[in-house]
Amino acid sequence: MLPPELQPRSHRPYISPSMSAPTFSSSFNGGYSPERSPNPNLSVNSSTNSLGSSSSSRSLKNLRYSPSAFTYNSRIAIALVPCALFILDLGGTPVVATLILGLMCSYILDSLNFKPGAFFAVWFSLIAAQIAFFFSSSLITTFNSIPLALLAAFLCAETNFLIGVWSSLQFKWIQIENPSIVLALERLLFACVPLVAASIFTWATVSAVGMGNAAYYLVIFNCVFYWLYSIPRISSFKSKQEGVWGYHGGEIPDDMLILGPLESCLHTLHLLFFPLLFHIASHYSIIFSSAASVCDLFLLFFIPFLFQLYASTRNALWWVTKNPNQLQSIRITNGAVALFVVVISLEIRVVFHSFGRYIQVPPPFSYLLVTTTMLGGAGAACAYAFRMIADALSSVAFTALAVLTCVAGAVVVGFPLWLLPLPSASGFYLARFFTKKSLPSYFAFVVLGSLMSMWFVMHNFWDLNIWLAGMSLKSFCKLIVASVVLAMIIPGLALFPPKFRILSEVGLISHVLLLCHIENRFFNYSSIYYYGLEDDVMYPSYMVIMTTFVGLTLVRRLYVDNRIGSKAVWMLTCLYTSKLAMLFITSKSVVWFSALLLLAVSPPVLLYKDKSKTASKMKPWQGYAHAVVVALSVWFCRETIFEALQWWSGRPPSDSLLLGFCIVLMGLACLPIVALHFPHVLSAKRCLVLVVTMGLLLIIMQPPIPLSWTYRSDLMKAAHQTGDDISIYGFMAPKLTWPSWLLIVAIMLSLAGATSVIPIQHIVALRAFCATAVGFALGVYISAQYFLQTPILHVLIVVTMVCSSVFVVFTHFPSASSTKLLPWVFALLVALFPVTYLLEGHVSITSIIEDVGVGDTAEEDRRLTTLLAVEGARTSLLGLYAAIFMLIALEIKYELASLMRGKAIERGGIRAGQSGQSTSATLPPKMRFMQQRRASTVPTFTIRKMAAEGAWMPAVGNVATIMCFAICLILNVHLTGGSNRAIFLLAPILLLLNQDSDFIAGFGDKQRYFPVTIVISSYLILTALYSIWEEVWHGNAGWGLDIGGPDWFFAVKNVALLILTFPSHILFNQFVWSYRKRKDSAPLLTLPLNLPSIIMTDVLKIKILGLLGVIYSLSQYLISRQQYLSGLKYI
Repeated sequence: MLPPELQPRSHRPYISPSMSAPTFSSSFNGGYSPERSPNPNLSVNSSTNSLGSSSSSRSLKNLRYSPSAFTYNSRIAIALVPCALFILDLGGTPVVATLILGLMCSYILDSLNFKPGAFFAVWFSLIAAQIAFFFSSSLITTFNSIPLALLAAFLCAETNFLIGVWSSLQFKWIQIENPSIVLALERLLFACVPLVAASIFTWATVSAVGMGNAAYYLVIFNCVFYWLYSIPRISSFKSKQEGVWGYHGGEIPDDMLILGPLESCLHTLHLLFFPLLFHIASHYSIIFSSAASVCDLFLLFFIPFLFQLYASTRNALWWVTKNPNQLQSIRITNGAVALFVVVISLEIRVVFHSFGRYIQVPPPFSYLLVTTTMLGGAGAACAYAFRMIADALSSVAFTALAVLTCVAGAVVVGFPLWLLPLPSASGFYLARFFTKKSLPSYFAFVVLGSLMSMWFVMHNFWDLNIWLAGMSLKSFCKLIVASVVLAMIIPGLALFPPKFRILSEVGLISHVLLLCHIENRFFNYSSIYYYGLEDDVMYPSYMVIMTTFVGLTLVRRLYVDNRIGSKAVWMLTCLYTSKLAMLFITSKSVVWFSALLLLAVSPPVLLYKDKSKTASKMKPWQGYAHAVVVALSVWFCRETIFEALQWWSGRPPSDSLLLGFCIVLMGLACLPIVALHFPHVLSAKRCLVLVVTMGLLLIIMQPPIPLSWTYRSDLMKAAHQTGDDISIYGFMAPKLTWPSWLLIVAIMLSLAGATSVIPIQHIVALRAFCATAVGFALGVYISAQYFLQTPILHVLIVVTMVCSSVFVVFTHFPSASSTKLLPWVFALLVALFPVTYLLEGHVSITSIIEDVGVGDTAEEDRRLTTLLAVEGARTSLLGLYAAIFMLIALEIKYELASLMRGKAIERGGIRAGQSGQSTSATLPPKMRFMQQRRASTVPTFTIRKMAAEGAWMPAVGNVATIMCFAICLILNVHLTGGSNRAIFLLAPILLLLNQDSDFIAGFGDKQRYFPVTIVISSYLILTALYSIWEEVWHGNAGWGLDIGGPDWFFAVKNVALLILTFPSHILFNQFVWSYRKRKDSAPLLTLPLNLPSIIMTDVLKIKILGLLGVIYSLSQYLISRQQYLSGLKYI
């Protein structure tokens, strides 16, 4: 029948509740439900069947438009997200990198509130990704056909375009400024997505399982996407405030729907003919080779046709007619023909071809009885689905047809005559259940059906002496019969009143346990999986996936209908999901261990789902209990984790790697407990961070674990006891790994102090101990890991790291006397830098002279290697001190910024106190709490005292910044030979400079960018002059002989071009220092002076200076212009 929104009032029949039947309902937004009960008393003249003239519809279109969020995002994501992932897999790394870069730019522009820029960035990133896809994919070699490759490339490009259309609908400003475009994009999306997505999904499926049944895969995907997108939906951008009855005749006009008649017609043609044409094109040489091939043609057309007729009950054929009587006649006549053809084709293609051995009746009676069984069953099912069982006569006919079908089926499979009352009674009780809704009749059918199933199994399989998956065929038959009986009982149990739903829960859990056992035996115990006999696979992977998702869908439906409780949903979801582990790990116990892990991890998410309570729904003792259960479950399932890691890496994991993954899994499993039920407990969050960090450090560092601390089962011992590694890779010297424990200790102590797990903020002695311990651990780690051959340096490196740690900790959490001692600690650090650097070189060179004689030519190679090692050690020292000075500069910059904020708050509080009222009384509670918390972080002295005694901080920060910058320049020369690009990465270090009274007195926050720009200009100018001098006085001899060598003309020309770049740099640096507006013509006049330097110079650095000059001039002009316009707006 037609939905109430889309049919005239005169054609809305009243449906009695007693005639209700199961419906293929949809829960998607924007659709309609045929189960809505229309008012039977409403009657309107038949002239209201028309939806109104087109002019009135057009006049109402703009009035109904309502900018809002696109409500079909989840529906579109079902199709486009897998398609996008498939295309990314085809394109590879270039496409992924291009898309990530473009989307990052779009995100930045969106965060800057530049919405049009973000919109165009999304489209440009998709276009660039598509271009990269064309160059990086191998479609021509994959298809071995240029037309097919071009067709596939066009399909991918169309998918990319639809993704862009979907992205465009997320921008609110487009909805406001271009309403007609938004409606067109929505219509385009719904019109094209089912066509494109079905092809992409079929392509992916064929790539995975082969081309044999590709047309049937296409039929399935076509039907799914037709149901999702072609059933009439109301537009997201049309106002629904008027309600259904606010329109003429109580109907929703056509212009409220997304798709029009043309798109709906094209979708129907695509559903009916595209799979058939695809099969003809791919199997044109064998389509008439046999009767089964001809039946494929009929099935590929009439199965979608039957689906289309069923979809017409959801108004899929609204574009044909809206008269329910005409639609019903179309369904009955066309459905009868289609059903007959499908049943006959299935008999030839499937029944007699695959199950002929079970047909005990000789032809031609076998053809007649099989046809009667299949046609009778299909006809009864369709009649009930189309709600044609509406009166006593139809009920009698339905019962007679059910009895006849069951008896004919029993005769076909060989039931003796004296047992024929059994199937006839079974059919009678089943029909009585559907017509009278009688539960006793259903359970009578279950009993009779169980007896029939047992007879069939015993008659055909019981006497066979066959072993399957490690068990006899009799045992397997028992499991199958038990599973079938449970499957028949559960629907009847689900219809019991809610107080008896425990019965249905027990039945469902028993059935899924039995299913897991059967699939585990057939999938993991069979030896054929270990020898590559894929053609003889007994239980394919897609069956595991299909039963899993069907079971999860059934659980969801029963829970929505209040047939089962939350605890049953929790257990069923975990058991069904655990079956998927079989697809990745070939272990006999992986299903049960995975189920145990899921049952331990999922209760915080699945069991405590009462959203009406805002407070924690889990008590503290329950939280501790769940955490303990999670830890015990992870430890109990360590062998499964071991096998998973071995499957992932291809080699047995080390003990530390296994322990780290167990700890990380424990932390992540406890995350829902803390996030959902104890978000207000800071200590729980801090402990969780420490646990996860510890696990990650063990995974990354993989320190050695003593054998006495480890537990290895027989499986782990067998995996580790192998000599293949040595025979294949040879003997490898063990790497020194024990120092990694020191690094782990240092990181964990630092994190514990930062998260206040160790209260270093309030106890000075504990603060000093933690700082010293962290510095000592880092010093010993660096000495043992990088400077093991020079023991004399170990003391200096340890002292350096201890001083650095103490300085940083006590700068962040100062004590009463730390402000007087910290400058001396920094001075000691600065003094240790040259001493350590020079001593390291002296010790290394001395060892070289002692080991190798001066005139000994036989050891020259070893001497050169040692010298290179010395240079590497010196470079490591420079990098270490650069990192130390960078950390100190960052810490001081942060502390000075916090000090300035504290002074501003203090001045604001004094000003408010002078006005006669305290500000804390008027502030919100959250602001008062933040003020109290900020005040409590300064331990023993006020901000004013800190400002008086911490005047050394800016100078120390400046010294640390300059030394870090200088060391980085030295490293740039040593590592890259003085790269031109390095200065653009190193110059921002100078942003850490502070205003002080000793070195930079006039430097303030306004001039913070001046050091960066002046250093870039000065560095490039000096290195350009050095390059000119080096080229003139130390030129290449070979080039000089060929061309005549560089002369003074070369030097004069490049120096002159270098001087031409000075005006732009001088003006811009003056502007950055003062930000005073100058004449707009000045930067524009100096801009052309940079062009000769870009075009005519022979030195790359001068060319870079010219490009920078152009950028500086344009930037200065635009900034000055923006300041001028802002001033005019202010005036």
